Amino acid sequence: MTKIRDLPLLAILPADKLILHEYHDPQRTPPIARAIRESGTLRNPPIVVPLRDETNSYMVLDGANRVTAIQSLGIEHIVVQVVPADDPGLGLTPWHHVVWGPSSSDLVDWMLALPEVIVKPGDSDMMTHYPQSLHTLAVISCPNNEYYQLLTSHHKLLQRMQTLNRVVDAYKDRATLDRTLITDMESLEKIYPHLSGLVMLPQFRIDEILYIVSEGYLMPPGSTRFTISPRVLHLNFPLAELAEDKSLEDKNIALQAWMNARLAAKRVRYYAESTYLFDE
Repeated sequence: MTKIRDLPLLAILPADKLILHEYHDPQRTPPIARAIRESGTLRNPPIVVPLRDETNSYMVLDGANRVTAIQSLGIEHIVVQVVPADDPGLGLTPWHHVVWGPSSSDLVDWMLALPEVIVKPGDSDMMTHYPQSLHTLAVISCPNNEYYQLLTSHHKLLQRMQTLNRVVDAYKDRATLDRTLITDMESLEKIYPHLSGLVMLPQFRIDEILYIVSEGYLMPPGSTRFTISPRVLHLNFPLAELAEDKSLEDKNIALQAWMNARLAAKRVRYYAESTYLFDE
């Protein structure tokens, strides 16, 4: 066990000041809300970054379902891990979308039907060397060794993002969608017998996503993967403390005392190495 370093910043914030950065599936909220209510704790705090505006709002990087679950329970405050946008431990990569159910030709036809999208045939090189074009919306790999580049004439960020949302909208309700980092089609075909295709989404910068959200827009569902190191897990903060009729200032004072008590009791561990958890 490594000696405890400076702890990440934990704070209790108003739940209505937390803004999601992706479109959210509301069907995922009720079971998580039930689990939180039954356990009486918030196990893992969501990760947020301050928005660069005058609203005192925060963008949720990870934990959207936990945030909406707390909000649905009528609890006004939530404990979060706050990180600055320029934190050296903060990373951002795109998820890929595994689309399965319909045929590959259906998936391509849905793209061809989008008036703002240009579908350009490509080759397997795009899987390892993603086209770094401002106008590239996505790359699609199909099980029949066909590859396509999706392009748009838009060059402004908000227009490109809205068009990308229409691309994802074209298949997310017509097929089953999973997030993945796997790009090997042979491996994917073994996992998904009815694989339609793999949609590789473009890389965005953190400042671009902050701008998109501050302008009142959202990213496509399951399109961004934020990582943070170090990260707080298994906090198990009591739900009753969040729901208590106290001021926000008093709740944050209580949070600090709660953490200090656990530190004094040696109930906090810091792992410097990459870790696999088998009790999630």
